[in-house]
Amino acid sequence: MMLKRLSVVLLACLSLSACGGVDPNSPLGQRKAIFKQMLKIGEDLGGMLRGRIPFDGPKFVDGAVRLDALSREPWKHFPQVREEDHTSAKDDVWQKQARFQEMARTLEGATGELVIASKVQPYKISNLGPAVQKVEDACSACHKEFRDH
Repeated sequence: MMLKRLSVVLLACLSLSACGGVDPNSPLGQRKAIFKQMLKIGEDLGGMLRGRIPFDGPKFVDGAVRLDALSREPWKHFPQVREEDHTSAKDDVWQKQARFQEMARTLEGATGELVIASKVQPYKISNLGPAVQKVEDACSACHKEFRDH
């Protein structure tokens, strides 16, 4: 009897865990994974500059380089036509493609500038802070215009 109950509970849990998930291989799943990585790296870089975590120059440079590489990736996972999956992207992503691509290039430029600033030694918040802020501003501007919060 106990084994039967346990089996029913386990089956229910497995069924519920399958509901509402995003296929990691779908365009939505791919770009969500990239954006999460970008967020984590950005939080670490900002945290180093704002004193939330200890500053580590080589880790900062590595993070800037990884963020720059990632900044070029999510755009290819936005299909030509909006997918049926629940997405945080507004319809404007597909209706205003030129503007969306312009903002993507702005982010890419900002992360490239961050890489350059991160390689200047000695490390100075006065050099790194504005570069990180420019990346954060590019992300924020695109979210305001194209993300459905």
